[in-house]
Amino acid sequence: MLLIFDCDGVLVDSEPLACRIDAEYLTELGYPFTAEEIVLRFVGVSLKDMAARIEAEHGRPLPTDFGARLTRRILDRFETELQPVRGVRDAVLALPHRRCVASSSTPDRIALSLRAAGLADLFGDLFSAVEVKRGKPAPDLFLHAAARMGAAPEECVVIEDSAFGVRAARAAGMRVIGFAGGGHCGPEHKSKLIAAGADRVIADMRRLPETVAEIRPNPA
Repeated sequence: MLLIFDCDGVLVDSEPLACRIDAEYLTELGYPFTAEEIVLRFVGVSLKDMAARIEAEHGRPLPTDFGARLTRRILDRFETELQPVRGVRDAVLALPHRRCVASSSTPDRIALSLRAAGLADLFGDLFSAVEVKRGKPAPDLFLHAAARMGAAPEECVVIEDSAFGVRAARAAGMRVIGFAGGGHCGPEHKSKLIAAGADRVIADMRRLPETVAEIRPNPA
């Protein structure tokens, strides 16, 4: 079995902070958003896809350095404010299976997030949406991670916090454990993950080892 972890909202409790920064910067640029709107519309979406949707809706381009400037703001704040998801370190260490990270974030953001949250030593293999043509909810990222790790899709279990990510994993032919315990998750989040196709949903990372033991990868 190969466990594929999303990063933001699964390993690190980054979504509330990142969504506030997204909303602040977009509003400064004349694209007014609230953090709540970012959570509802763009959690789990790659930066490239988020920018394309915003440009299409407003009929004008974002600055050419939008991505670089936004990423810099986020990374600067992450260095001092980012925290791991409660209980995730012990949960990961309790799992005997091979594991990797596959995230919509950029490689620099994934690496810094894990380092700032004290989790970098747990993951040697990191995969980013910038490595594939289509981001979530397309299956490309998870299929790419599985191929690089030498695992068939039916051997993989994905741990995801977003409906986009759950749909991507299901489209890849993988089983999915939804996580509804991040700081951005409201009371309706569990039902959204189930509706997207999650096999199980947990709200406490301490339940991850037992949930992985209950679930089985898809039969070949």
